[in-house]
Amino acid sequence: MSKASRDLADGPLSGIRVLDLATMLAGPYAATLLADMGADVIKVESTFGDDSRHLGPRRGDQRTAFMSLNRNKRDIVIDMTQGEQAQQVLGRLVATADILITNIRGAALDKLGLGYEQMREHRQDLIWISITAFGYDGPYAGRPGIDFLAQGYAGLLAQNGDPDGEPVRLTVPLIDVMASELVCSAALAAIIARGKTGEGQRIEVSLLDALTHAMTNPIGAFQNANFDTPRTGNRSLYFAPSGIYKCKDGKLVITCFSQKFFVNLCETLDRDWVSDPRFATIDARKDNEDELDRQLEARCMDFSRDELVDLLVAGDLLTAPINEMADVVNDPQIRHNEMIVSIEHATEGTVDVTNLPIKFFGTPGGVRLPPPILGQHTDEILSELGYNAAEIKALAENEIVFSHQNLEDAKARRRAAKS
Repeated sequence: MSKASRDLADGPLSGIRVLDLATMLAGPYAATLLADMGADVIKVESTFGDDSRHLGPRRGDQRTAFMSLNRNKRDIVIDMTQGEQAQQVLGRLVATADILITNIRGAALDKLGLGYEQMREHRQDLIWISITAFGYDGPYAGRPGIDFLAQGYAGLLAQNGDPDGEPVRLTVPLIDVMASELVCSAALAAIIARGKTGEGQRIEVSLLDALTHAMTNPIGAFQNANFDTPRTGNRSLYFAPSGIYKCKDGKLVITCFSQKFFVNLCETLDRDWVSDPRFATIDARKDNEDELDRQLEARCMDFSRDELVDLLVAGDLLTAPINEMADVVNDPQIRHNEMIVSIEHATEGTVDVTNLPIKFFGTPGGVRLPPPILGQHTDEILSELGYNAAEIKALAENEIVFSHQNLEDAKARRRAAKS
């Protein structure tokens, strides 16, 4: 391994510092992806903390919504409502950062002094990225929004669900995840541009734009062919068979997007459907989908789920089991890909988190740090910024910054005052 590769042993972004001033999913998860690739990510929180710290199932004193999304970060608590002193601490931190990510809305952003021009005073070549629901300006600017609303505005809700049923939301916030990946891509592109020009820049990403971008096929069909894509449930719009089929002890996916795969299906299941005029071609199968599905499911009921999956895989067919979460976390390919890893948490013992989904063979990233507890690294980070022990103590006493212990002590005082 070369010296350059050794210097990037934690990932290709080793030496890049990112400030995560966002909450919930899209912003924080973008910072997490950058951290997985080696960046030093510092999460800057209020005394309340990221909203996701208060959502979802509990693991001891922590919530899994936060723990699942915030690996590989260090944590500092700064009370930005404390004015000039808090701004001075943040300014010193921003001066050391390459990228800042926020999803605080415009009015609050300016009030807290976190806007692009304000932050750029601390570092001229800062890459400042803002995530909004609908866009930084325009008729919807400033509105609160989440993944679910973007699904409504961009037409996904109208297209998701059974043909004769109601619109159905995606339960996994995939639009937040898509937006986080766009933020990550934008950050990397801006780093390259800065290397060429010496200049940072302001970047805006919205959930609405992320999903509109992903809806390219139905938007193109409507704009260019006046075709309004209908809901198809678990079926394909273009070919058959494609759906979820019952077997003896479960369900599985089977899909055949070409003649080749349908012939393979007939041979594997020992049925001569391809000789039936109703099923002989892609168009004929689509026209007679109900009957084809009836016959296919009847044949699937001759097998157990695992038996049928193995048979179809051996026949070079596109198939997958309908896994429950217990199956997912024990799936041999997911485990082989090391997509779930264990790490020691500050208070909760061993916790499992997902891993970097990109395999770098020269500069491998991955999970180095557990999700932080609130204020876990406040004193450590302040010391790195040049504050001495007396100055850190004074900032804490003036409630400008909080370590985890300071926050616990403050909670204890409030409980005592109420009793």
